Amino acid sequence: MKLFFELFKPVMGNRYLLVTTTVDDIANGLYEKIKEVDGKFFISIYGEGEFNGAKVELIDSFSKPFKSPPRDKDSIVLYDVVSKHKIPKMLLKYSYTALANAAEIVIVEKKNSLDIEKIKKLLDECEFRAVNHIKDLLDGYDVITAKKMHMWGNGL
Repeated sequence: MKLFFELFKPVMGNRYLLVTTTVDDIANGLYEKIKEVDGKFFISIYGEGEFNGAKVELIDSFSKPFKSPPRDKDSIVLYDVVSKHKIPKMLLKYSYTALANAAEIVIVEKKNSLDIEKIKKLLDECEFRAVNHIKDLLDGYDVITAKKMHMWGNGL
């Protein structure tokens, strides 16, 4: 799991959003990494849950998006959500809008739960660039990263 957390290089004041179905070691590890630099951590949970130290949004349906103001987040992690969401493209579009320019999206899903090529295509359709599938970064999970690039597509 240590390698996974090395993906994130938060700086003071960064704003991270974790969109997930469960609060576990990934949520706790991200929170600790962001807290080290006095960043802001937000969490949206599909279902029920709580998390001390972060603003929590509970979402009651996999057909609804999370809430976030435009260009408000420096990174969004979609953990165990894309494969379950009824409208994954909507989820990616909301992520794009919520991200600041030159920000990153990270999708974490259990191995073989996603059609990786389909997700790469969806990311491209939603104007994400530099899509990267990292197969062996986190045991039992596929990790896909992409960037919202300034001056590309809708990234103005």
